[in-house]
Amino acid sequence: MKNPSSRPGDSKVPEAGPEAPAHEATRSARRYEVRIVALLAVGFGLVGLDRNIIAPLFPAMVEDLGLTYQDLGIISGVLAIFWGLASIIAGNLSDRIGRRKVLIPAVVGFSLVCGFTGAVSGMGMLLVLRAAMGLFEGAYTPTSIAHTSESSTPSRRGFNMGLQQSLFALLGLGVGPIIATQLLVVLSSWRWVFGLVALPGFIVAFLLYRILREPEHTAAAGKVRADGGTAEAQAGDRPSRRAIFAERNVVLATAMLFGNFSCVFVMISLMPSYLTDHLGLPATDMGFVLSAFGVGGFVGYIALPALSDRLGRKPVLFAAFVIGIAALLVFRTLGANLAALFVVLFVAAVCEFGALCLLTGPVVTEAVPAALVASAAGLPIGIGEITGGGLTPVIGGFVAQHFGIQSIVVVAIVGLAISLTMSLFLRETAPVRTKMRNDGESARTGAAGVTTG
Repeated sequence: MKNPSSRPGDSKVPEAGPEAPAHEATRSARRYEVRIVALLAVGFGLVGLDRNIIAPLFPAMVEDLGLTYQDLGIISGVLAIFWGLASIIAGNLSDRIGRRKVLIPAVVGFSLVCGFTGAVSGMGMLLVLRAAMGLFEGAYTPTSIAHTSESSTPSRRGFNMGLQQSLFALLGLGVGPIIATQLLVVLSSWRWVFGLVALPGFIVAFLLYRILREPEHTAAAGKVRADGGTAEAQAGDRPSRRAIFAERNVVLATAMLFGNFSCVFVMISLMPSYLTDHLGLPATDMGFVLSAFGVGGFVGYIALPALSDRLGRKPVLFAAFVIGIAALLVFRTLGANLAALFVVLFVAAVCEFGALCLLTGPVVTEAVPAALVASAAGLPIGIGEITGGGLTPVIGGFVAQHFGIQSIVVVAIVGLAISLTMSLFLRETAPVRTKMRNDGESARTGAAGVTTG
């Protein structure tokens, strides 16, 4: 078996040209790496903003559209289910037809849907648009993660993938509610807020059109199709999708994402009620505490993957789940102490979102051949979204209804405990750790050869 560190992330995008000196080619690749990771990060931040901005706008929408809290739960579940389905399908599609043909239409698509949301007249139209948003954002997610992986130098892969995903938390959960509420003060209606928030997406789509390059393996596949190659010939040049399921890390990451998503979605959807109903916090204090999700998620997305570049994916994941569980156990014991609640929830968010990034990024993309990297990213994301985003909030609501709102923290802890258990069986794929392992094996082989000689 090949060294995992040499597989997906080392499938570089085309460089300046075969005649370019080595140092110029390296500089060009580095410059492209910085630009594309930054651009894909902004795009993923807009994904988080467009997806989550409906929550702070919902009270204003209720008056115009006659919606209920149950409607909000249904809206969230529909988006998650379609997001998951699109992640599974689009990941494989982008491996076959290329990154550009998926990423650019996806950004244009979810931006249009966000803008059209301001024109809805009722629940039916809103459901259709949120389902469409799930499709476009679900297509963007694994494809952007895959291209970040294959555009990154192996030693920076974890950091880059964390940076690329970090703006989802910062914009969607941290800054998004502030943007929404402040725009409501300036604009005449919530409808104009959706239209204004949609505009940056078109700028990102244009910049992707100008900057984004196809990786070598997807560009080669596209050339075969353009030259009239048969499906059989194309299939012979690429590994079977069954190779995804044969990789232990992909299967384990899928199970771990279910546990991690269970924690994240239950906490996000029901934590406001926990803080107001169980702890008796006013709405302003509740909003302050909840901002720990966005800030902590942003830090976790960057810090944990970067740390895993040095220490390895497996030990960082294990530590994140242990610390996350400990933080939630402490959280259960806290009263209405704003500073303590913020700090503990911040620590939990660092661990939960940092682990989320590792599981959707390096853990799966380093485990499969380059031709399947987006498919491998899309599978755990899709299943995790469908089960974690669509199912566990319902379970959390049932538990809260029958056992009290304070019980939702137990549901979150159980989810992390599932992920912690699965992390024990992961295969290490971080380049720094696999290199050390391979060097050790080579040294032992050499020593054995000297002895027998």
